[in-house]
Amino acid sequence: MADDSPHDKPAVARIPLAVARADLAALIDRLAMGDERFIIEKGGEAVAVLIGIDEFEDYLELNDPEVNKAIAESREEYLAGKSRPAEELLRELREDEERERRSEESVR
Repeated sequence: MADDSPHDKPAVARIPLAVARADLAALIDRLAMGDERFIIEKGGEAVAVLIGIDEFEDYLELNDPEVNKAIAESREEYLAGKSRPAEELLRELREDEERERRSEESVR
């Protein structure tokens, strides 16, 4: 039985270039649904990959040295016990927002 968790990776289909060329609109529609990736083959060899824009943007971001540095720093802080539950952070942000709203109202 397949695990339908949101962390599952999309399926990868190998598609000959001629098929990809002829069915590009359909492949893009399938990408938009978010559950597939395509390896484009020419002469039986993989030459390109067709992925959704969100995944491509994630790829670019994760290859950014600054993003990798921030991820590494966050991991070090977490391992050092410098993290806190998300609920606590969200509560603090809501409280800050409420104080700011009251402050703006008192100025009016």
